[in-house]
Amino acid sequence: QVQLVESGGGLVQAGGSLRLSCAASGRAFSSYDMGWFRQAPGRERAFVAAIRWSGGTTYYADSVKGRFTISRDNAKNTVYLQMNSLKPEDTGVYYCAAVNSLLLVSSPAGYKYWGQGTQVTVSS
Repeated sequence: QVQLVESGGGLVQAGGSLRLSCAASGRAFSSYDMGWFRQAPGRERAFVAAIRWSGGTTYYADSVKGRFTISRDNAKNTVYLQMNSLKPEDTGVYYCAAVNSLLLVSSPAGYKYWGQGTQVTVSS
């Protein structure tokens, strides 16, 4: 069992940056593969990025490649999402997710544990 708490969301102008954090409680965080998803109003939850337990392999949605970076600090039980060059279409609630062994990287069904989300709003 792992509990996830996101933070770092807010309101930012287009072109700006934000860094989201996801703090995990529970045991064996370092064994979990982690992901970030986002959900805009009226839309389905969409994959943003994922990182394997070791931090050695990362995955990104095409829409964020080159702008977002996912990382993790297993000593701090935290995963991060650095978001640069933000666009209005990046607006949404951002969710952190975890699973012991990630098979479906870009599908919400591939993750077992979810945080409550943090709002990111990018103004034009």
